[in-house]
Amino acid sequence: MIELQNVAYSYGGGELLTDISLNLAPGSFHFLTGPSGAGKSTFLKLCYMELSATSGQVQIFGADTRGMSRDDVARNRRRIGVVHQDCQFLDHLPLAENVALPLTVSGRDTTEEAENLGELLAWVGLDHQAKALPPELSGGERQRAALARAVIMAPDVVLADEPTGNVDWEMSQRLLTLLVELNRMGKTIMVATHDLQLIRAAKAQVNARVLRIQNRQLHSAGANL
Repeated sequence: MIELQNVAYSYGGGELLTDISLNLAPGSFHFLTGPSGAGKSTFLKLCYMELSATSGQVQIFGADTRGMSRDDVARNRRRIGVVHQDCQFLDHLPLAENVALPLTVSGRDTTEEAENLGELLAWVGLDHQAKALPPELSGGERQRAALARAVIMAPDVVLADEPTGNVDWEMSQRLLTLLVELNRMGKTIMVATHDLQLIRAAKAQVNARVLRIQNRQLHSAGANL
C-alpha cells in the first residue's frame, strides 16, 4: 500500500534519512521507534506525502508520488488517516464538528454522515462530549478525538505520531486497543512511539513488526526490546 525504495531525505544541508526501504502491506501493523530527532515524524510525513524524498522512490497505492498531480495527491491522502503529535483542533468548534472536518473539507454533506459520526464518537468513548469545545477536553480525550478524526473518511492506512506521548498508561492502553481494533478491521497501521512498554503490550495482542530508526537508517528491532 505504501512502499519506499532506497529513500533518502535531506534537510538544511544534512541527510536525516538514508537508504530507507519498507513495504507497508495491506492489514499489517508496524511500530516505529528510535531516539528523539532520529526522523520518525519525517518518515511518516514521507508516507503521507507532506514531504518529498530527496532521492529514491515512494509509491502510494501503486503510484509513484513523483508523478502525482495535486488532485492525485489529495485523492490518495484521503485514503490515509493521520494522528498528529500535536493534536490541533479549532477551539471555537465543538468536538463533533472538529472530528467531522475532513468530511467538510472534502465537500461531503455532514448531515448525511451524522449517524456514522455518532457511532464513531461512541467507538472512541466521546459521544457524551460531542458538544464540548476542545479546551474543555482532557489530554486523553483529545487523543481519542484525533484518532476519530483520522478515521472518519474510512482510510485504508492509519499513521499515528506519538499518539500516547501525553497520556497516562491506562489511556495509552485504551488508545492501543482502538488501534488494534482498526487493524483487525483490515486497516494498515503504523505507530511512531518512544513507549517500549506500549510496544511490548501490543505484541501480546497483534502481530506487529517493530522498526527502529538509528543513524539515519531503518532497522528491524527484532528481540532487542
